[in-house]
Amino acid sequence: MPQTAPPESPAELPPEPALLSPTTRRWLRRAAWAAAGLTLAGAAVLGAAIAWYAPQLPPLDRVTSYQPRQPLQVFTADGVEIAQFGTERRQFVPVAQIPALVRDAVVAVEDKRFREHSGIDLRGVARAVLANLSGRREGASTITQQVARTFFLSSRVTPERKLKEAMLALRIEQQLGKDQILELYLNQIYLGQRAYGYAAAADTYFGKPLDALSVAEVAMLAGLPQNPAYANPITNLERATRRQREVLQRMVTAGVITEAQADAARAEVLKLRPPRQATLHAEHVAEMARRVVVERFGAEAYQQGIKVTTALRAADQQAAWAALRRSVLAYDNRQPWRGPDDEEELPPPSVPAAETERAAAAALKDHRDDELLRVAIVLEASPKALRVQLASGEQLRIGPEGLRAAAAGLSAKAGADLAITRGAVLRVMQAADKPGAPWAVVQWPEVQAAFVALDAATGRVRALVGGFDFAQQPFNHVTQAWRQPGSSFKPFLYSAALDNGLMPATQVNDAPLSIGDWNPQNSDGQFDGPMTLRDALARSKNLVSVRVLQQLGVPTALSWAGRFGFEQARQPSNLTLALGAGSTTPLQLAQAYAVLANGGWRVDPVVIERITDAQGKVLFEAPPPAPLDEARRAVPARNVWLTNSLLNGVARYGTAARAQAQLQRSDVYGKTGTTNDAVDAWFAGFQSSGPGAGLVGVAWMGYDEPASLGSRESGGGLALPIWIEYMAAALKGVAPAGQPAPPEGLVQVDGDWRYDDWEAGRPVFEIGLAPAAEAEPPPPAASAPR
Repeated sequence: MPQTAPPESPAELPPEPALLSPTTRRWLRRAAWAAAGLTLAGAAVLGAAIAWYAPQLPPLDRVTSYQPRQPLQVFTADGVEIAQFGTERRQFVPVAQIPALVRDAVVAVEDKRFREHSGIDLRGVARAVLANLSGRREGASTITQQVARTFFLSSRVTPERKLKEAMLALRIEQQLGKDQILELYLNQIYLGQRAYGYAAAADTYFGKPLDALSVAEVAMLAGLPQNPAYANPITNLERATRRQREVLQRMVTAGVITEAQADAARAEVLKLRPPRQATLHAEHVAEMARRVVVERFGAEAYQQGIKVTTALRAADQQAAWAALRRSVLAYDNRQPWRGPDDEEELPPPSVPAAETERAAAAALKDHRDDELLRVAIVLEASPKALRVQLASGEQLRIGPEGLRAAAAGLSAKAGADLAITRGAVLRVMQAADKPGAPWAVVQWPEVQAAFVALDAATGRVRALVGGFDFAQQPFNHVTQAWRQPGSSFKPFLYSAALDNGLMPATQVNDAPLSIGDWNPQNSDGQFDGPMTLRDALARSKNLVSVRVLQQLGVPTALSWAGRFGFEQARQPSNLTLALGAGSTTPLQLAQAYAVLANGGWRVDPVVIERITDAQGKVLFEAPPPAPLDEARRAVPARNVWLTNSLLNGVARYGTAARAQAQLQRSDVYGKTGTTNDAVDAWFAGFQSSGPGAGLVGVAWMGYDEPASLGSRESGGGLALPIWIEYMAAALKGVAPAGQPAPPEGLVQVDGDWRYDDWEAGRPVFEIGLAPAAEAEPPPPAASAPR
């Protein structure tokens, strides 16, 4: 038996360590108390923030009573899809029907402790904090937090949003089970290419249902939520493949697949579905269709495969959208630089390029991209050049010619709100839609615009663009924006004048006029003395219009305007009516001009032609166009013909002379409109070859909060280019028509037309050449647009 060593004697034992000195112990106690104090203070601040934000949190109805956006399809009249319920492609699949491979892959990649935490992964938060402190950008959002953000919050990273996100996640976990939360996530998350949810993504990228996906395809889709723009297999297969391999490794680590399955997936060559055709931008019409369907059939309509056919024509709609965007950007390019959209922190320039590229992509993840105004982050900035990275990962160099709009932000004297430096997020645009075209820095416009075109004989709306960008501003300016029409209202005043004794050759004095405290002015600041009614409309002379209204009387003019569809309650009952100081929408104005374009009949605008169910059964159909018979006539034929001859002069040599000059056709008619201080800019006009035919278009530009567009801006400079560009496309291949033959009741005398009974029963008016009778002045607060 082995012997044990005897115990060491006390003399041989090692000396005990010296005790801490009193000074050291005192400092340790202070540090402990300081840490405890900071912890308590932090807890108090957090508690106060939670108490402050808790009442502001939205109710959870959107997730507890989830109504998934099913394919409510909306089409143009010629069969082109506008949208599947707005702008999203989604195929709702209950969680029990989603393959386990898909569910497990997503959990392994996005939130591996999803089944364990209560909405917030504290270990993940700690890991992310340490990573960010070391300079690596890393998130810690759980699947539940992503659901909270997707349904209730913006994507912009702020302390307030992160706190609300966490609070909502905890509430969601209390209300819903894990499978319910996962079902919301798998069906709602955005995965690029307008695909929302994994079923829609499987169809978009691979043309397959979920249960037909291979391991390689599942891994590709599971990698998309991190950054669907940057690692998208359609836009950049190389980056998407790198991300796919990271996902495969995580799936192996989590035990979702074996190493052998991962090797097979890495070797698989993916066959992507060909990209869909370019999106037809008609989002405002899609929303109109969605609202009508839901109002008629209730929320269950989202699950019934309902199809809506609109009156739009795809080519017309695309032309209108492109024309509006181009004109808005041309205007905004003349405005002062307003500063970058945002600022993001990037690693220092000394880090490897690959790390900077990844950090830039991550920084842009939560900034919405646009197919025309691309979101970009600045990597290098100097007064002569910028190097930027797009959300797709592509890097661009923008030279001096592309920096004109942003010059103030590149100046050494630029203030902090204007300066463009490394990490600045801004917008860039390619000058032409072709490879190699130069890029330029642009700004997201603050101004809005609208355009609508309709068939004058049937009222069918062929194009409708309700604003610059639906995602940013869903308000439909075509149907909902009641604005002053300015001089675009004058043709209806002149139409009333023609039926009350004034003719195109009637002389009216363009001279200063004072009525009480009201002193209307011409937009050109000039007074040209006596001129004919025809020339006065062509040159949009305000003082002539006021004198004409004085002669007619306001009640007579209001009653006549009602024939064209204007609401009398929205028009002033004083002389500012002559200058278009009432209210109208672009759609109502188009309806009014349609009466002139079609020869004198009121038509009702039609946007939705029919609604059918999944089996093709017609649930709704718009009534056919009413016949244009004399019993339904709103305005006499000779009045319409003569009014149109005035409008033809406006488009030939007046304020809209560009119309006929650029379109190279004489069968176009119209009127510009610019309100006081250029708050609203309009052009309303049409092409017509005679009674019962015509294409009407109305363009408007202005700010949502009324403000001046600029002292030098006008309807002819801002709205008319939209109209011309649209008409050039819409009338392509349509031969110009000559002036329609005059109807009965008109004669030509001394080179101009007039009613044949004019001499017999009505006096010759020379308005304003003698002192005018006293007139009721407008109220002091009334606006008098030009």
